[in-house]
Amino acid sequence: MQIDDKLLAKLQRLGMIEIQEDKKEAIKSQLSEILGFVDNIATLDTQNLKVKEGAKTPMREDIPQDSKIQSDVLSHAPKAEDDYFIVPKIIE
Repeated sequence: MQIDDKLLAKLQRLGMIEIQEDKKEAIKSQLSEILGFVDNIATLDTQNLKVKEGAKTPMREDIPQDSKIQSDVLSHAPKAEDDYFIVPKIIE
């Protein structure tokens, strides 16, 4: 799949990012390459693969602990107040 200017503009808008003009061609090329890899994976024949039964995720003990994740995440937010994100109003 080829990434054109229209699709790149849509991805910028959806991702709420701004891509510098001098980097757009390189990014379009990289995105096309990634999509090529995905297409490659989609064509793989997985019908004859055996499922490994009994594979389990190792469990760990659930120990409550004081985490600083909330304050760390909120410290990177453009706007936060009283442990909440402040976002623009989108519904009237």
